[in-house]
Amino acid sequence: MFYLCNYSSQIGLITLASQQNKLVGAWIEGEKYFGHILNTPTEEKPNLPIFNSTKKWLDDYFLGKKPDLSQLELAPNGTPFRHLVWEILCEIPYGNVTTYGDIAKQIAIKTNKSSMSSQAVGGAVGHNPISIIIPCHRVIGTKGNLTGYAGGIDKKIQLLQIEGVDTAQFFIPSKGTAL
Repeated sequence: MFYLCNYSSQIGLITLASQQNKLVGAWIEGEKYFGHILNTPTEEKPNLPIFNSTKKWLDDYFLGKKPDLSQLELAPNGTPFRHLVWEILCEIPYGNVTTYGDIAKQIAIKTNKSSMSSQAVGGAVGHNPISIIIPCHRVIGTKGNLTGYAGGIDKKIQLLQIEGVDTAQFFIPSKGTAL
C-alpha cells in the first residue's frame, strides 16, 4: 500500500508518496513519469510522520534554506544502476550543478568500467521518483544546456534560482540536442 499526500509549492502541486514510513515519491504536477512506481492501491494520509517531515523539508527548501537530506528517510524504487546515479545526485551541493558527462565518469570509476554513457545517466536522472529532494534539477548538459528535467525546464530554472544559481549562464537547447 502506498500513502499519498499533496504539498502546494511555488512551482506547483507536489504529490508525495510513502511506503512503510519512507518517502518513495515526490512528483511535480505534470511531471513526465508522475506516479510511475504506484503499482498497488493508494490511500490519502496527509499526516503521516514521513509526510510531516517532508513538508517541513520542502518548506525550508522553498524559503532558500539548505535542508539536509539526512532529515528524511528516502526509499526510491529503482535498479542498482539508477540507485548509483541517485546517490551521486545527492552529493551535488546545494546551489551547484554538474553534468551528465561528469556523473557518467564517476559511475565508470565506481563500477570499474572504461566509460559510461551520458544517455544512460540521463535516463536514470529522468526516472528519479523523488524530485527536488534527490536533486536531479542540478544536472545540466556538458555545454551548459538546461535539458532533461521531467518536471519541465521552467521548473528546473526556478529550482536552480531558489538555490541562487545564475541561470543566465545556461541555455535551453532545441529538441534533439544531445546531453
